[in-house]
Amino acid sequence: MDDGAKRETGTGSDASAGPATPGERMRPRASWGLVPAALLAASAVVLFGLREPVPGYALLAAGLGLAFVLDRPLFKDLLLLAIGLLIVSTISVEADISYPNMVLMGTVLTLAVLVPYLLSRYVFGDHAIRFPIRTGQRWTTVEKWYLPLVLLLGYLILPTYFIRSGAYLNWPTVTAPDEIARLFVGVGFVGIWDELFFICTAFALLRRHFPDWQANLLQAVIFTSFLWELGYQSWGPLMTFPFALLQGYTFKLTNSLTYVVVVHLLFDAVVFLVIVHAHTREWLPIFLY
Repeated sequence: MDDGAKRETGTGSDASAGPATPGERMRPRASWGLVPAALLAASAVVLFGLREPVPGYALLAAGLGLAFVLDRPLFKDLLLLAIGLLIVSTISVEADISYPNMVLMGTVLTLAVLVPYLLSRYVFGDHAIRFPIRTGQRWTTVEKWYLPLVLLLGYLILPTYFIRSGAYLNWPTVTAPDEIARLFVGVGFVGIWDELFFICTAFALLRRHFPDWQANLLQAVIFTSFLWELGYQSWGPLMTFPFALLQGYTFKLTNSLTYVVVVHLLFDAVVFLVIVHAHTREWLPIFLY
């Protein structure tokens, strides 16, 4: 049975991969488990937003310790998420498109997704983390129309944000063909990774223990913290936090990694064009801001 069929029937080893099952809907709206999960999310704010490793690791350890005492299944899933965050925290994720840094960052981000997945699958013996590329479901009319809407919103919002806030300065100026290509690849790679880690890993793990809206809020905090260090600063969280929530909600509705990646890459295509234009204003003079 493919993932799409599981989404329809609610079967499979992990019911959280699709819409809420009856058991999922019965999860309490408030539980003590939220405390360690919130500590883990707060650790991401400190690690990536404030760039303070010692208090960040302390919050992460406190969250895991409390989860171990309160709820062992929650502890296992938070441990997987914590391992991913620890791996990411070993490097700076500031925008740097030099060849050595792209190799380093690509390797570290890949490990941050791969290690929790392998531990979940082969050590814990479950399928908590899935990457549903082929769901067997056709995109609905609403889903198809949402894609050009994403482009339009990106066109209307991103130039004002990047240029008026000065956030574009967090990305390097690119003028040579290979620099432009590296920026394009880097923006796209990080966009795909965002969905693999924050949605298919963090959101998927958290929604096994909390109602979807709570799991979505927690993953959005982590998502936004990472993007802050990446360069979406100033009033960027006012844009990135709702975007993270929308991506989580979209994944809940579609259960399709392919769809949320397409949405993200369309938005990131506008990000790429705006950054190029912001540094060299005579290029791509197509934006309003």
